Amino acid sequence: MPQPTPLPTVVIVGRPNVGKSTLFNRITGQRRAIVGDEPGITRDRIHGEAVFDQRRFEVVDTGGIIARDDDYIPAQILKQARIALDRAAHVIFLVDGRGEITASDRDLAQMLRRTGKPVSVAVNKADTAARADLAHEFHSLGIADVFPVSAEHGLGMDALLEHVTAGFPAREAEAETPRIKVAIIGRPNVGKSTLLNALTGQERAIVSPIAGTTRDAVDESVLHDGVEYVFVDTAGIRRKGKTKQMAEKLSVVMARRHIRLADVVVVLLDAAEGVLGLDSTIAGYAHEGGRAVILCVNKWDLVEEAKHDFEQNLRDQMKFLDYAPLLFASAKLGAGVQPLFQAIREVYDAASKRVTTGELNRFVERLRFEDRKVLYVTQPSVRPPTFVLFTNKSGPLHFSHERYLVNQLRRQFGFRGTPVVIKIKARKVR
Repeated sequence: MPQPTPLPTVVIVGRPNVGKSTLFNRITGQRRAIVGDEPGITRDRIHGEAVFDQRRFEVVDTGGIIARDDDYIPAQILKQARIALDRAAHVIFLVDGRGEITASDRDLAQMLRRTGKPVSVAVNKADTAARADLAHEFHSLGIADVFPVSAEHGLGMDALLEHVTAGFPAREAEAETPRIKVAIIGRPNVGKSTLLNALTGQERAIVSPIAGTTRDAVDESVLHDGVEYVFVDTAGIRRKGKTKQMAEKLSVVMARRHIRLADVVVVLLDAAEGVLGLDSTIAGYAHEGGRAVILCVNKWDLVEEAKHDFEQNLRDQMKFLDYAPLLFASAKLGAGVQPLFQAIREVYDAASKRVTTGELNRFVERLRFEDRKVLYVTQPSVRPPTFVLFTNKSGPLHFSHERYLVNQLRRQFGFRGTPVVIKIKARKVR
C-alpha cells in the first residue's frame, strides 16, 4: 500500500519567551498546553497540523533556543531544533517586537541563514500601529522577509501564512479518520504497560514486576471501528518525596505533560491495593487539566470484593470525579479491555460537544439564583466544554450555585466523563 505524501513542514524557532507556543496554537487552531517553566519540558518538539487556503502542512514548535549556551538543557533544545530544521520546508523565526534586537537573535539569525532554508521573520507582539511600524528594524538580521504579527490576537497572520505556504501544494479536503489521543496514567506497577499491550494486541511496552520500568512515554496507534486511538503509556507517577533519581523526576514531569496533551485520560488503579491517596492526586492532574477522564480498576481478577463496595469507596475518595465512568478490567487476562474503546469514544464526544445558542437560551430561562440574574449563556470552546454566563453582577458564583449549574448542564445536555468549566462576566442591565 503506498504511503501518503508527507506534508510540508513549517518550523517555528526563536529564543525563549517570544511567544512560539502562542503562535503554534494560533496557526494550528488548537490549545496545546506547552509548559516552559519546568525543566525537561521545553526541549521537546511539539507537532501539529494546519490548513491555510487549502494548503495542508505540519507545524513544529521548538524549545527556546540560545545558540551559544553549552548547558545541558539548552544544548538539547538546540539539538532537537536542528533535527526539525533538517526537514523544514519553511522556517518562521519569531522575535519579540516590544524589545530591541538581542545578541541571541543575531546568533540565531546567522545559524538559520546557514541552513539554506527559506526563512521569514515574524515580529511578534506588534499589536499596535506604532509597534508594527518598528518591525522594519528587524531587516538588520539579514533576512529579507519580515512580517509584524500578534500571535495572541491573530493580527498579521494571513500575510505571514500566505508567504510561508506560497509554494505548498493545495490539497482537496480529505475524509480524515477521527483521532483520539489517550494517556494511560497511574502509580508505578498498576499495569499501565500491560493494558497498553492488551489494547494494541502486541508487546508494545516492556512489562516488568519492577515498579518504574517505564520511564519515557510509549505510544501506539490502534484503528478500532473507524476511529484511530493513539494510546500513550506514561511513566508511573510517584510522590515527590520518593522521586530522588533525576531520571524518575523527569519522567514524572513528562507524564504530567502527556496528560495535558491528551484528549482523554485513563486513570488506572490497582484493585489488589485499593484506592490510595496518591491515586486521587494523580486523577486530580487530569481533572485540573480539563481532560475527559475514565477510571479503570485493573487486576480485578485478584480480588473478591463486590464491585459495588469498591466503587462506593472510590467515589467517596474521588468526589471531584463523580462525572467519570468507572470500568473494571484485568489487563493481564484481557478481560474488560474492549469496553474501554467505547467509553473513550463516548467521553471524547461529550467533551467535544457544542450546545446551540437556541438551546442555551431556552436553558437559561429556567435558571434562578438568589444573588444575581443570568442574562444569557454562551459556549466559546470545547474540550473541556466551557460556558460563559453573562449576569447583572460581577464576581464568581457561590460554589453551591456553580455545582447546581454544572449538574443542570449535565442533566440537560450530557457531558459524561468531562469537566465543565463555568466563567462569569457582568453586563449592566438597562
